[in-house]
Amino acid sequence: MGAGFSDLLDRDDGRTSLGDVPESCAASILVCLDPPEICRLAGLNRAFRGASWADFVWETKLPSNYKFLVEKVLGDKTTPEKSSRKEIYSRLCAPNCFADDENKMVWLEKSSGKVCVLVSYKAMRITGIDDRRYWTHIPSDESRFKQIAYLQQTWWLEVVGELDDFHFPAGTYTLFFKLHLGKPSAASKQFIGGRRVSSSDQVHGWDKKPVRFQLSTSNGRQTASSERYLAEQGSWAHYRAGEFTVDNPDVPTKIKFSMMQIDCTHTKGWLCLDSVLVCPKELGDGVMMKQLI
Repeated sequence: MGAGFSDLLDRDDGRTSLGDVPESCAASILVCLDPPEICRLAGLNRAFRGASWADFVWETKLPSNYKFLVEKVLGDKTTPEKSSRKEIYSRLCAPNCFADDENKMVWLEKSSGKVCVLVSYKAMRITGIDDRRYWTHIPSDESRFKQIAYLQQTWWLEVVGELDDFHFPAGTYTLFFKLHLGKPSAASKQFIGGRRVSSSDQVHGWDKKPVRFQLSTSNGRQTASSERYLAEQGSWAHYRAGEFTVDNPDVPTKIKFSMMQIDCTHTKGWLCLDSVLVCPKELGDGVMMKQLI
């Protein structure tokens, strides 16, 4: 089969081959494909390679709000006019911090061009975050922001954040909190009373009462909430707060979100908080979620 396909690329018997396909026809084919398939076919021959740079091909792969994203990430309104659409797609697929806020990040999922947003804990209001008796900041390669918040112990857990005036493409989105019970990696070992103790031995309080996750959109038009006991130790887990729907991509969406466990009848501790992830609903399950993080 490989030899037969090679013959189609370069015939010497006067018959038409794939090498004779006009670049405009190749571009019409590429418009119907996903970005990874476009990149693979670009190596087929000169016509497909040239077609793979056509602006009208990549215009269909970029989200409807890509000009907003370029300005939000690069702080430059002129970039869409100066760069090819393929270059813009490539740049937006890399996780980029907002130009005006290094604690918020956005990128496109490479295969689909869907928009994902990440908000660091440093952009949230956390009760007691500046009191070292309760919270500490820990460097971590497991975070896109290279730092996580570690809660040793508290009576009152309250985390509140928001994402202001963001232009999401139309669709349904899910919001997750990224948490870890116990300290991740080598930092999870310490000595207490001369005995080496792992972080899992110190996790407490999260099985007494559930944590309440909430979100609301602009003017409270959409609200969602869920309650979960935190039980997944030893790895990072994404806890779903809820979903919201965007109908008009031209209207900015403001999201408020929170995570609370304020029952003061018991203490709880040894919890790490990294970030909040907002992604299209279809990307928020199973294998795709693993690829996002």
